[in-house]
Order: sequence, then structure tokens, then C-alpha cells
Amino acid sequence: MKYQNINNEISSLSFQKQNLFSMLGLYFFSLGSSILGYSAYLFLESFGLVQQKIISWNGQGLFWFLILFCIAIFILFIPIEFLNIFKIYNNSFKDLLINIISVIVISVTFLVFFQFFINARNQILFDLVDIGKSTSFSGFITIPLILFIHHNIKNRINFSDYFSFSLLLFAWIISSQIFL
Repeated sequence: MKYQNINNEISSLSFQKQNLFSMLGLYFFSLGSSILGYSAYLFLESFGLVQQKIISWNGQGLFWFLILFCIAIFILFIPIEFLNIFKIYNNSFKDLLINIISVIVISVTFLVFFQFFINARNQILFDLVDIGKSTSFSGFITIPLILFIHHNIKNRINFSDYFSFSLLLFAWIISSQIFL
């Protein structure tokens, strides 16, 4: 009897780990997508397709485009290769609480990282810190609300679990652009 209780607790802990990894993967996907968009803007600015506001010469824009493009690809690589969970586990109230707490802890941790540990010396690094802070702030404010709405609507409307990860990722990216 004791052995069964221990196995249930161990499987419950692994399920909580999946919730944490799915939220961490969502954070990395939204941060990488925002940085990739910013690098594309620098690419367009260096070729004169938009008005130059950030860079002073075209070589600088191409240089920062290449660096930020590689950083964004690396950040987008992390959830695919290391976390490998592309599903939101939001079936019970316990899962909802675990998801909300984990997304708040992840967002606050990265918010502190972007606020205090990255020194913005030029406009591009300053914008990169702002992208990180807006992604973290979005995860701190918007994503718990969307998780709560998703948990309540999922039982009333026949909503597939396959689209919940993509929908939450889309909401995170859009809300991070609003906070930017």
C-alpha cells in the first residue's frame, strides 16, 4: 500500500515537471520569436526599406542582424531539443495552479535577469533588454489570465488540446508586443 502511494506521488511530480517544461518552452518560443522579428527589422533597416532610426550605417545593421538572428535561432532551439513538450497540461485545477505559478516564477526570474544583469550600452542592446522585459511582463500579467480562461472554456466548448499550445504562444507573442 505504501509503495502505491509513493508511485502516485512520483508520477504526480513528473507531471508537474511537464507543466514547468511546457511553460518554459512557451517563454523561450515567445522570446526567440520577438528577437527574430527585431533582427528582421534591423535587416530591413540596413537595406533602406524602412527609415533608419536605430542604426547609423548599413554594416552595423547587418552585423547586428546576424548576431540577433543567431541568438534567436539558439533560443528557439532550446525548447525543441531540450524540453520537447508541446502540450499544455491544464486538465485539473491543480494543473492550472501549477501552470500559473510556474509561468509567474519563470517570468519574474527572467525579468530580474533582463533588468539587472544585462547592461545596455547602445540602442540595440537597450531594445533587446526591452524585448526581454516585455516578454517577461507579458508572462507575468497576461498569460495567467489566458490560462484561467482556457481552463474554464475548455470544459464548456469542445476545444482541442492540440491547439492550446499554439493559441497560448500566439497570445504570448501578441501581448509581449503590446507591452513593448
